[in-house]
Amino acid sequence: MTATLAHPALRDPHAGRRLAGWLAALAVAWPVLALSEFKPWALFGSGNLAVIGGFLAGFFPPDSSPAFLALLAKATLETLAMATAGTAMALLIGAPLGFVTTRALSISRIGPGPGRVQAGVVRQAARWLLMVLRAIPEIVWALLFVRALGLGPAAGVLALAITYGGMLGKVYAEILESTDTRPARALLESGSGRLAALCYGLLPHTAQELASYTVYRWECAVRASVVMGFVGAGGLGQLMDQSMKMLNGGEASSILLVFLALVLLADMLSNALRKLLA
Repeated sequence: MTATLAHPALRDPHAGRRLAGWLAALAVAWPVLALSEFKPWALFGSGNLAVIGGFLAGFFPPDSSPAFLALLAKATLETLAMATAGTAMALLIGAPLGFVTTRALSISRIGPGPGRVQAGVVRQAARWLLMVLRAIPEIVWALLFVRALGLGPAAGVLALAITYGGMLGKVYAEILESTDTRPARALLESGSGRLAALCYGLLPHTAQELASYTVYRWECAVRASVVMGFVGAGGLGQLMDQSMKMLNGGEASSILLVFLALVLLADMLSNALRKLLA
């Protein structure tokens, strides 16, 4: 006669801890939402729904007049030029600073020797500089440069270069340090220079991720260029600002469609680069 074994009821041992975590998150989120006056139900009021419906109805059909399409093409080229030039300048700023702040490429960390303190000071100073560069949003830099240089995309290029230079440098250093650093360390210990250790020890494992992040930052620069256009930096943002002030929904929807196409282009470019570097 076989005895029937009673299986104990299945129970999650971390259920209480998980519930406590959700309650703590809710306790923190509720006053934050109250302070931000977050009231999404206000959108569904009868009067608000009518206003929103009328506003969205003005977006159709998109404006396709030849005169506006000519302005749209010019603004699109300005936005692409601003984003590309700003990202290129940010790369020139961020890549050297990221190279300097990468601890895996520090020769002074191999062992005691002259220059160890100086190298640490230089690396820390570069980190502080990267922090300062990325701490101020690009829209604030754009406001300052518009005052100094006047209206136009030049202010947006400089604003992107400064802020995105700090972002690229920080993330480049983190990507280089997150990979297997033993090949680079072996090269440094055998007498190789830091540049050779970077090219042959770290880049073969991180080239895809570095390229993908750079293209992603270019995509972000396209979006930021549109936002900076609202403060006079030119491009699609300035054209969108004019269309919204004139309550021309057809023009605004055409601009949004072009903006969507630019984001899709950036995504296709990122995928192509990853396949090329695979």
